[in-house]
Amino acid sequence: MIYLDNAATSWPKPESVYQVMGEFLRTKGGNPGRGSHTLATAAAEAIKETRIFIARLINAPRREQVIFTLNCTDALNMGLKGLLKPGDHVITSCIEHNSVVRPLTKLARRGVKITKIPPSKETGVVSAHDIEEAITKDTKLVVITHASNVTGIIQPIEVYGELVRKRGLIFMVDAAQTAGTYPIDVQAANIDLLACSGHKGLFGPPGTGVLYIGDRVDLDPLREGGTGTHSEMEEQPDTLPERYESGTLNSVGISGLGAGLKYIFAEGLERIRTHEQYLTERLIQGLLNIPGVALYTAKDLTKQASIVSLTIEGYEPGEVGVILDQTFDIKARTGLHCAPAAHRTLGTFPLGTIRLSPGYFNTVEEIDATLQDLDRIARTVAPKVADARKG
Repeated sequence: MIYLDNAATSWPKPESVYQVMGEFLRTKGGNPGRGSHTLATAAAEAIKETRIFIARLINAPRREQVIFTLNCTDALNMGLKGLLKPGDHVITSCIEHNSVVRPLTKLARRGVKITKIPPSKETGVVSAHDIEEAITKDTKLVVITHASNVTGIIQPIEVYGELVRKRGLIFMVDAAQTAGTYPIDVQAANIDLLACSGHKGLFGPPGTGVLYIGDRVDLDPLREGGTGTHSEMEEQPDTLPERYESGTLNSVGISGLGAGLKYIFAEGLERIRTHEQYLTERLIQGLLNIPGVALYTAKDLTKQASIVSLTIEGYEPGEVGVILDQTFDIKARTGLHCAPAAHRTLGTFPLGTIRLSPGYFNTVEEIDATLQDLDRIARTVAPKVADARKG
């Protein structure tokens, strides 16, 4: 089997993730913050350690600014719905995931104004000039994906952050596709809110996510309840991270996320990025030699995340996905990838694309085998399509 769906969730995980999660349930399975006995304190220590690792990875000033969430979607909802009020104006792009699009659509019904900026047709990058031109007296937030989950094109968040900070606005970044494989410095990039998926590049299990909340932001919590602290109060505590972490955390998942982060630090972010970039470039270069393939990627491959979207003339993307899975045992994602806005922008709506997303545990041999099988598929098309190519 060849797994090329790491943009959906990374697989396999480092062996240490499996081991740590099993050990946690057996030896640290208490409820963190809900007691002083050894199981509870051991669980709390594991969560604290993971929080420290995340803060180190993104250069957060304080570990308390790292909030554990259900996933990246949950983190984005917490940021958007906790910040924006009727009358506020938010600037975003036309390539966002539904995790941004749908919350904003709901907020628009409540009086939040939204401006969506298309990327350049040549580069796939959203222009900082266009963002600046869209700012009004009511603008409160700029929210942009770091890398599209459809095209993989990396956006210049450092440029946006400098502009947004200069104008006194809040800057939010969706780093679902980049955290763990691409360097992110929330201080250097002037990021006020950073949403991350725990189960993709960070190598954690499903059901884990992170929201970094900077000092310039005060969000209304989406949930209130038990925090294990200030239990005498009937109102939610104001202290971080408790203000945004009500109820029992996914302790075992967070312990696995911590193991994933340890693995990243041990391997080195640059080594992970270099390997994935090499596989991605090899995949793209090979696809360019296959007849009937259309690619939706960056022209400058140094600005390309490990995501490759394509279509093959004569096939619907879903058909290719079935063939890859059932004939060649290659796992890929097809369709709209929960990002119809991006596909409308690309012109691939409503059928979407075939998405291949290499990960750190993929090999050159797997990429070459995938290219060979895709070439076989592309050359086995309806006769009239083949004749049209020859003509």
